[in-house]
Order: sequence, then structure tokens, then C-alpha cells
Amino acid sequence: MSGDIRRLSAIAVTLALALAPLARADEPAVEHILVFAAASLAESFTALGKAFESAYPRARVEQSFAGSPALVAQIEAGAPADVVATADSVSMDKLERAGLLEGKPTAFAGNRLEIAVERGNPEGVRRLADLARSDLVVILAAESVPAGRYAREALRNAGVAVEPKSLEENVKSVVNKIALGEADAGIVYATDVQSAGARVTGVPIPDEENVFATYPIALVKRAAPRPAAREFQAFVLSGEGRAILASFGFSAR
Repeated sequence: MSGDIRRLSAIAVTLALALAPLARADEPAVEHILVFAAASLAESFTALGKAFESAYPRARVEQSFAGSPALVAQIEAGAPADVVATADSVSMDKLERAGLLEGKPTAFAGNRLEIAVERGNPEGVRRLADLARSDLVVILAAESVPAGRYAREALRNAGVAVEPKSLEENVKSVVNKIALGEADAGIVYATDVQSAGARVTGVPIPDEENVFATYPIALVKRAAPRPAAREFQAFVLSGEGRAILASFGFSAR
């Protein structure tokens, strides 16, 4: 009897193993997508990725954040990105001219500049003109990245000449150095000041001197279709996506 039981158990195990792949084949496959996004989008896109995965449980979102020119260079070099979101149209236009995008880019958010200073503003910075003071250590993002280019435009609007102590590779580096006390002030996005919380203090820039940044998003052309990538782009552009962006300080476009 015990031999019969063992044989029946062996048959049951064999059937289970044989049927398991069939059961798994009926389940939709998990689709991984890679999103390249500007450094200033780090917090908001992390939240968007989590919300998207909750709404689309068969999708997994991986993200890479860097200055927009660095993202462009990586995609031009063949990086397997599925979606790209930059902090300016100049960077996105470069990808479009190279034929690396699927469809047209779409503007999804806007941003403004703000002066970031040490917590509590111990140096009493009140306006862009103060950044020309010789007693201040001022840093800016490099002009090769959108935040750096926008900062110089705002300074020109205000008629202010500034000699930065250093030029950072992205806007997050500017915020971090100010938060660590390595610099007194810098020009960043208003959303970066909000994301930094109590680490830094923001000083508003008046409209007549400020610069408005427009963020576009697009699908990267890939050999195989990635439905989840298209769904993620649509999610960012949806009402829910825009609400998440607004919670991080971005304006609608």
C-alpha cells in the first residue's frame, strides 16, 4: 500500500510540474520600463513611478536621473531608455532631430527659479542683486544644463553680474552644497527648494526677472514596442499625474 501511495504522490508531483508552466503562461508578463528624467524631477517622478505601479501592477518602473544633456548623451550612445523627460525643449529637440523619439514630445509641467540660501538665510539675501556681493559664496549649475542656462538668463534680466565659485553638473548638486554649508547661495528651481524642506531656505525671484522652464516628455524609439512605456507617459499627462506633479510644486502646461 505504501508503494502505491508513493507512486501516486510521484504522479501528482509530475502533473503539478507539468501544469505549472501552463498556469504561468496564462498570466500577463511583468513589463519593465526605464525612464530617464531630469535631476529636478527626481522626487516627483519617484512618486509618479510608485503611483503608476499601483495602478498598473504588471509594470515595473526603473528610473535614472541626471542633467538633461547627460540624459541626451546617454540615449544617443544607445542607452535602453523607454521614456525621457527633460527640463528644457532644447535637449528634447536634439533627440527629435536625431530621430531617436517615437512621436512628438509633449509639455507636461512648468517650473520657476528661486534663490536657495542656507537655512534661515543668515546672510540676508533678498534679491538677485545681492548675489553680486563680494562676501557671498555663490554657486550655479553649469550653463550646459537647463538650470544653469536659466539662472544666467535671470541674472541678465536683473542686470546682475555674478562670478560663481563653482559650476555644478546638475541643480541637485547646487542645493546639496548650500545645505551642507559649502556655499551661501545659488539659483535653483522652486521645486528643488520645496523638495529640500528645512535643509535650505528659498528667496523668491520677481516675475520680471524670473524664467519659466517648460518640461517635455517623449517615448524613446525602441526596436520592440513597450506598451507600459506609452501607458506611463499617458499617466504623467493624466489628471492624477498632474496632481502629483503639482504637489511637488510644478505648474501645469
